[in-house]
Order: sequence, then C-alpha cells, then structure tokens
Amino acid sequence: MSTAVIREKLVLPNGQDKLLLHSCCAPCSGEVMEALHASGIDYTVFFYNPNIHPEKEYLIRKDENIRFAEKHNIPFVDADYDTDNWFERAKGMEDEPERGIRCTMCFDMRFERMALYAHEHGFKVISSSLGISRWKDMNQINGCGMRAAAKYPEIVYWDYNWRKKGGSQRMIEISKREKFYQQEYCGCIYSLRDTNRWRRSKERDVIRIGVKFYGYDDEQL
Repeated sequence: MSTAVIREKLVLPNGQDKLLLHSCCAPCSGEVMEALHASGIDYTVFFYNPNIHPEKEYLIRKDENIRFAEKHNIPFVDADYDTDNWFERAKGMEDEPERGIRCTMCFDMRFERMALYAHEHGFKVISSSLGISRWKDMNQINGCGMRAAAKYPEIVYWDYNWRKKGGSQRMIEISKREKFYQQEYCGCIYSLRDTNRWRRSKERDVIRIGVKFYGYDDEQL
C-alpha cells in the first residue's frame, strides 16, 4: 500500500488491537483500508450487502472488493447474499426517499449481522466504510452502528469520520489509481429505480451495469 501520504496515527477505541470493518464497496473502503494499514491496525473486511441489486451489480462490487483485499493480504469475510430477507424487511418502504427509514432499516440489517459476527469471532470494535461517501448521512450511519453494537456489551462501534483530513479526496484518488468500478446508484432496486427516473427526466441515458470505471473520466462519487 502507498506510504507517501502523511496520515494521522489512528488508534482503536478502548485500547483494542483489531477491527471488523463493514465494507459496502471497493471505492468507499479503499481509503479506509489504506488508512488502517498505515496505522498498523489489524483488521478484517466484512462484506454483507444483501441490498445490492441486481445480482450482476452485487458480484461486481464484491469481487472487486475481494481483489483489493487480496492485493494487500487483508482477511475478507464474504457473508450471505440473503436478498429475500432484505426485501421482506423493506416491505412498505418501497417509496421512501434516499436517507429515509428504508436506508435506516438497511444499515441496521447489515450492521446487526456484522455485530453478531464480531461477537462470535472475538472482535471488540466494529466500523464501516459507508460514511465516507458524501451521499450518505453520517449521523444516520453512526446511529445504526451504535445500535447494533449495543446488543453486545463487549462491542463498540467506532464512529471515526473517514471524510476528514483529506479522506474524501484520497477516496477518489485511490479509486482512479485502482480503476475501481464506478457504481452510479446506492445499491438497492429502489435506488436504481429512482436514479433512472431522475435520469429520464433530464433526458439522460439510464444506468448500464458494469460499464463505468474510475480513471477513465473525471466524475466523482
């Protein structure tokens, strides 16, 4: 991993020495992973994102995250793609706006699974790369993470602000350097639907899965 960037020394809460990191995708987790590595923190990537639709999009995001983790010898936990469970929980929320209660449900579901895995495998600190994206509500994400961790007295959710001190910019730089796949919607079927509705209203082409990559244009996350 790159050592040219000067970063602050990160320290896990409560003097702990390893972290379970929920990853939503390689572009969001790339900077987080490199920052953790630069501080010598022992961490494992936990990929659990049953919201991502369709399966083709899910597999692209997951496989790319695996590739980046393997490149740097980072342990990677590939959790179940239990979409039926996600759709059951989303019933009645199909028309909720982005950052609304459907997103809260989605974060809760993913973080609850991460917290359970942490509890079963001896991790005392959990966190997520989700908050680094400027499209996300950081308070919403942190609230869901803390709620999931609270189910287990030994676990704490680390609400570090990955956007600060150049983190958001480095996220873009790493994505371009690695030529990561550039997803154009949050992930779920309803996000895809609403994004395409907006595009049609602006007379733009609808999203094409698996065709856009960083490093080939100047668009950002």
